[in-house]
Amino acid sequence: MQLLYIIPLIRHYLLQLILYTVCVLLLPATAMTELVDKVVAVVNNDIITLSEVEEEAAGLYMAIAQNNSGESLLQALEKARTTTLDGLIVRQLIAQKAAEFHVSVSEKEIEDGYEKVRSRSGLSKPAFNKKLEQSGLTEKSYKKNIAAQILQGKIVSFVVRSKIIISEPMILDYYDEHYTYRVEEGNYYLLQIGFSWANNTDITKPAEQKEHTRKRAERVHNLALNGQDFRMLAKKFSDLPSASDGGDIGTFTLEEMAPAMRSAVASLAPGGISEIIATDAGYQFFKLLSGDDDAIVITASYEEVKEEIKQELYEKKLKDAYSEWVVELKEKAYIQKL
Repeated sequence: MQLLYIIPLIRHYLLQLILYTVCVLLLPATAMTELVDKVVAVVNNDIITLSEVEEEAAGLYMAIAQNNSGESLLQALEKARTTTLDGLIVRQLIAQKAAEFHVSVSEKEIEDGYEKVRSRSGLSKPAFNKKLEQSGLTEKSYKKNIAAQILQGKIVSFVVRSKIIISEPMILDYYDEHYTYRVEEGNYYLLQIGFSWANNTDITKPAEQKEHTRKRAERVHNLALNGQDFRMLAKKFSDLPSASDGGDIGTFTLEEMAPAMRSAVASLAPGGISEIIATDAGYQFFKLLSGDDDAIVITASYEEVKEEIKQELYEKKLKDAYSEWVVELKEKAYIQKL
């Protein structure tokens, strides 16, 4: 059925190609040039041609063709062409602004950028270029993209980046929202570390598995009692799913806890570490971050995460500022799609 559909489609495109070729041969040279490389957009005093759009979108077209067919293929290609043209318009606006501020990209910078990516791929130059070709790119077009990216980075640094300020109050507000947690009365905020004897597959006898697991639990329990970071211990040693979150299992009321867990944590003061308790599958112990009174739990110290927060806020501000700047560029420019 699929073959019956594809054959007429191929014939249709072949007829179109033959007709196109005949028309091109009958046209004078100037008209043929206009047909082959049509102007598709005017951006202030510069133009963007159809060949530029097709070259830029070649890799995207290939990916679309592998995942679409029929009408959906045509629609996806048209959407890709529009998106690519919009991107080239922004690129042209940035290039114009760079020229205004005498910002440029040297051949060495382009070569260095190309070599950096190639080296990271672990491929030789011929193998890397072959990989590019398989993605619908050439070395020339890829370097052109690298040049555009470097130029964009420079002009963003020149125009946008210098205006972004991340203040201490902004960092503190983010910290309070994301790294502190209010525990309501009656709740216990807990961290957990656990060990399952089922993981000791190198030991065949159940009794030996349990003993080996208990000794592991005791070693890590002693590390926690001696002041080592509980979250880091959980990530490194715990067998439980909560390990990826640093042992964080959130809040529970005493009524929600299993009897053994309840007896282990009920008498703990905030910051206290419970005794090891046995479960059906292994051993566990807990750290109480907050007891049953209203409290605010700090999940990480401010100094520990301050720079991370600053960088995250900076990246967000930069992204927003760049988007606003591009909108402003477009509003002030003469842009005509043809």
